[in-house]
Amino acid sequence: MLTDEYDPHGGRMLQVLDQSGQVVRPELEPKLDNAKLQRAYRTMVLSRVVDEKAIIMQRQGRLGAYPPNRGQEAASLGPAMATETDDWMVWAFRELAGLLWKGVPMLNYLLYWMGNEEGSRYPEGVNVTPAAIPVASQLPIAVGIAYASALRREGKVVLSFCGDGATSEGEFHEALNNAGVFRTPNIFVIQNNQWAISVPRSRQTAAPTLAQKACAYGFKGILVDGNDLLAMYIATQEAAERARKGEGPTLIEAYTYRLGNHTTSDDARKYREEQELREWELRDPLVRMKAYMVAKGLLDESGDEAIWNEARAATEKGVEEAEGFPAPTLEDAFKFTYAEMPPSLRTEMERLRDDLKEGER
Repeated sequence: MLTDEYDPHGGRMLQVLDQSGQVVRPELEPKLDNAKLQRAYRTMVLSRVVDEKAIIMQRQGRLGAYPPNRGQEAASLGPAMATETDDWMVWAFRELAGLLWKGVPMLNYLLYWMGNEEGSRYPEGVNVTPAAIPVASQLPIAVGIAYASALRREGKVVLSFCGDGATSEGEFHEALNNAGVFRTPNIFVIQNNQWAISVPRSRQTAAPTLAQKACAYGFKGILVDGNDLLAMYIATQEAAERARKGEGPTLIEAYTYRLGNHTTSDDARKYREEQELREWELRDPLVRMKAYMVAKGLLDESGDEAIWNEARAATEKGVEEAEGFPAPTLEDAFKFTYAEMPPSLRTEMERLRDDLKEGER
């Protein structure tokens, strides 16, 4: 069992691919068919292109404050690939690659960051919750979903994400404590990208790893190379199998790095060294996966160029669709609170409408 071999108290980190894309643990290499590997690489590329486009759009005033994903694609995609269609994904705000794999349309993703709540209305059958911006607030929800699913004997697993900063929030500990007590089918992934905005990992906790926090709550934890798609996949696969057997939750620490700013309102140059960034750029999960694909004979330079061109075309089409989507109205802020709007709320809406008209005069 991986969680025994890589007991977080031992400080060992699970890795299948090194930063050059070489397989370092052949016996752990997952038996993924070529089609799934190719889809995974295309998803990583699409995630990178959409992410870069979103940053440009924010700078142009076409999109609100945005959290860049660059460098963390494998940390969300690997776990998403290891879950079933009916399993739930509860995300924070930096899991674009995993969202694309789970079926969240690019349109919804862009609409949400444009400030249009229609972006949170996912298609039927896409078991993904809306983004959770308040840090760690999504984790008790993930435990609630898992507990309800277990009571109904649905056999579903709930995959949730948070950052290293979330581990200092009360909701993180409340969620994990309940998950341990009730042995819920949860998989908690901490995207340890080394910085919670400007707070370094070293100031977040005195524990040698974040994964070992699972031990306090009575379940398994494991430290994984978060830039290694295959390692993230097999760690989550094992966790999902255990959860479906009723053996409780698992905590996965994805050891990764945020190559960009925390959000577009942040400037990481003010608190981290350029040399640190350069070192982590050599561990880029997308570069690593490309090398692996080339070595397996599944990709060449012309094919890679075609994938990037397809991603750029798909992104431009998605942006066009999102910018052509009807903007939210004043009424939208009021009409979805109740099935039938009460008189007091209707009065408030009318008063606000009148005030806005008065301001235009």
